[in-house]
Amino acid sequence: MNPASHDSTTVARLVCADKATARRIADLLDEMLDGDDVACASFEADDGSWQVALHFGHVPDAADLRGLVGSVAGPAAAAALTIETVETRDWVAESLAGLTPVRAGRFVVHGSHDRGRLKGNDLNIEIEAALAFGTGHHGTTRGCLMALAALAKQKRRFHVLDIGTGSGVLAIAAAKVFHTRAVATDIDRVAVNAARDNARLNRVGPFISLVHAPGTRAPDIQKGAPYDLIFANILLGPLTRLAVPISRLAAPRGRVVLSGLLPSHANAARSFYAAQGLTLERRRDLEGWTTLIFKRGR
Repeated sequence: MNPASHDSTTVARLVCADKATARRIADLLDEMLDGDDVACASFEADDGSWQVALHFGHVPDAADLRGLVGSVAGPAAAAALTIETVETRDWVAESLAGLTPVRAGRFVVHGSHDRGRLKGNDLNIEIEAALAFGTGHHGTTRGCLMALAALAKQKRRFHVLDIGTGSGVLAIAAAKVFHTRAVATDIDRVAVNAARDNARLNRVGPFISLVHAPGTRAPDIQKGAPYDLIFANILLGPLTRLAVPISRLAAPRGRVVLSGLLPSHANAARSFYAAQGLTLERRRDLEGWTTLIFKRGR
């Protein structure tokens, strides 16, 4: 056994030009790196610079890691990447402790360290994301939350499906605002467990059915159809593959909210879903990411 995997962790850091660049690189690397002992986050350092940090529970191959960073951010970034071994610590808690509450419409996403700063008239969502994706501090999740906040103004209840739930933040937000059941699914069992814990933490556990499954074929997902509101915050590839099943799960006049899209991917996603009879109702570009809101006809 490598001692570093037992009492230390490896951290790779990259200083970025600005906030949007750091978040975009972090999100792309987070999707490309696979493993329960790997996590990626962007943050503002004490000196005001924006950085990307990769935390490994094992010692990664430095050449492979630089190659991966280079494919996402370019050769200069790969060369500037610093890799060091540090004493083991709860880096997830530390990264969350450095995050300030994020507002998206009526929703405020926060960590436990910010409980004392919250206002009673907001819809507060406490997220301890662990290794699951989605703390609300990036454009994909915020775009979905803002779409949800806008739909909530219609004063109607939506039956919700959240595909690729990650930390569960979207399903939790829907349960809080609509006071109705939501189905949340993820291909990653770690994410499902984290989402379940977060749902309990926010006292909406009984309102959310968590499903560990890829795609939309699980019986619990099919049994809940049709859905008035479907979230799919993933990536272009799976979004295009799921266009047909998602459209079939949507209720008449229902909404489908897609995110995890780069602006250059938006037109491709739009064409796939338009072919299924969905009409683009709104596009929102936020922090280098695009969220698309579709409406199904009668």
